[in-house]
Amino acid sequence: MPRILQADVDEVKSRTNIADIVGERVSLKSAGVGSMKGLCPFHDEKSPSFHVRPQVGYYHCFGCGASGDVYSFLREMDHVSFTEAVERLAGRVGYTLHYEDGGPAPETSGRSRLYAANTAAAEFFRSRLLSPEAESARAFLGQRGFDAGAAAHFGVGYAPRGWDGMLKALSAQGFSRDELTAAGLVSTGQRGVYDRFRGRVVWPIRDVTGQTIGFGARKLYDDDQGPKYLNTPETPIYKKAQVLYGLDLAKRDISRGDPKRVVVVEGYTDVMACHLAGVTTAIATCGTAFGAEHIKLLRRVMGDDSAAGEVVFTFDGDEAGQKAALRAFTEDDRFNAQTFVAVAPDGLDPCDLRLQRGDAAVRGLMTTKVPMFEFVIDRKIGSFDLGTAEGRVGALRAAAPIVAEIRDALLRPEYERILARRLGMDPTDVHSEVRRNERRERQGAPAPAARATGVAQAPPGGEASPLALVTIGALPRTGDAHLERDALMGALQYGHQLDAELLQRAVGMPFTVPGLDAVREAIAQVTDRQRPGWALQAVDAVREPYRSLAGELLMAAFPAKDEESAKQSSTGLCRRLILRGLDREKNELLGAIQRLPPDSDGGRALRVRLRDIDVERQKFLES
Repeated sequence: MPRILQADVDEVKSRTNIADIVGERVSLKSAGVGSMKGLCPFHDEKSPSFHVRPQVGYYHCFGCGASGDVYSFLREMDHVSFTEAVERLAGRVGYTLHYEDGGPAPETSGRSRLYAANTAAAEFFRSRLLSPEAESARAFLGQRGFDAGAAAHFGVGYAPRGWDGMLKALSAQGFSRDELTAAGLVSTGQRGVYDRFRGRVVWPIRDVTGQTIGFGARKLYDDDQGPKYLNTPETPIYKKAQVLYGLDLAKRDISRGDPKRVVVVEGYTDVMACHLAGVTTAIATCGTAFGAEHIKLLRRVMGDDSAAGEVVFTFDGDEAGQKAALRAFTEDDRFNAQTFVAVAPDGLDPCDLRLQRGDAAVRGLMTTKVPMFEFVIDRKIGSFDLGTAEGRVGALRAAAPIVAEIRDALLRPEYERILARRLGMDPTDVHSEVRRNERRERQGAPAPAARATGVAQAPPGGEASPLALVTIGALPRTGDAHLERDALMGALQYGHQLDAELLQRAVGMPFTVPGLDAVREAIAQVTDRQRPGWALQAVDAVREPYRSLAGELLMAAFPAKDEESAKQSSTGLCRRLILRGLDREKNELLGAIQRLPPDSDGGRALRVRLRDIDVERQKFLES
């Protein structure tokens, strides 16, 4: 494949705000001058350690060490090639790429073709919803309260009953059968290759960035022998355990809410009903139970580094709904946000609730929510006869493990009292049973393993082993180390705004800490610090094992109230480095002059240099 000209690669990067790209997947908030932070998308965490610095186009996670530019972010998140990442961003900013052989842009392959095929299929289905054959689909939607505007907003379409209508349409657009098979759009059987979705109303399933990655389809005709709902199979771009229907539409309102609230419903029409009724943070799973991967995805969008957020599950009141709540409960402790359950009157789902009682009833459903713990406890004790001693004891034994799961030291005693009131038992007995379950759980659980970070602990007063990655936290706690660390932070983050001669002189002298000296050396070798991306070039040039340290210095919060203050502080740090160098040279000369005769040429030269140093120091002190 022809290579994209490097000038175009740099131009696309300079026109792209990395915070916009990352912000489509991670809820970012201010983290000091020129920096933003959120929950890392590359590892599971509850407190945000993932930082983005838009000015330099770089991200770094202080938890797992992941770092890079906007291209590496897309490559890691979407598993695309470097060329595909550049082409995707070029299309986003409307930039025409040029290739080394001077020819036109080649057709991309792999994942980009799968995205393109799904996008083309979504348009095909949407257009067919207007056809005469789709009357049954339009009637299905109308009976559920969805008009043409609602269908258009969610991209709902119709898959014709024929065997190869979509296959022919997309083949005419240049998609091969292998590509359509890989995208999960066609299947292969005794009759050859045929459309996977036929005679169904179809919902496009989009990822958090809004790209169509698959479909969910409901059957309409009695002679359809397939399942009621049929989804796209697992593909390189569609993993049902990592997808939430409607999140692309809900993410903005989720991240801006006060409190931030996510409403988890059970189906596509429930999501539509909630959004149309004004509950615009509703999402649903796609043919699978709500699980750990969904929680990770939601937490990144919510940015729930506090307990202020809310996740509300809506379940039917029947046995299946109760089981769904219990499954969700097992994952509940992975949320920092508070979790609730809302069950509509008469067990109606949001779509039926809207049909029967209107939009206000759907919005009012949020006022009926109860805490997840309380809901699960009630369901656990509901099967016991609390009018008998045996029933109460059995209910306590069933519910105590749930209360023992509560890690909040203030919340658990409250639930112990709630459980005691529900059972009509002595709170002391309830507390004892909860404690027994807690001890049993601890004894049965393996000892917590030490967290693997890939970073060796530094010995007291020194750096980590040179065989291990070095981080800011492993640097010596000395005045020189602090000066060198802060100066390098200022140089990497604001070097383009500093006096070039002053900065070059400051980083032209050796540092005392080996890791910081390696970063200094890489900065000193950059000739043009006005060029966009120069800091990334410097970080990439740092020798191992110190490159991760350079990334941290680039991303660490610089101690200043605003950019002008940061510039002034960085300038002052450069001056301090230069003065330190002059003082060191002076001390060395004072020692050397003692070893030379006063009237010798060497002695006179040293005295001249000492006078020059004093004059130079005075100028720095007065300026």
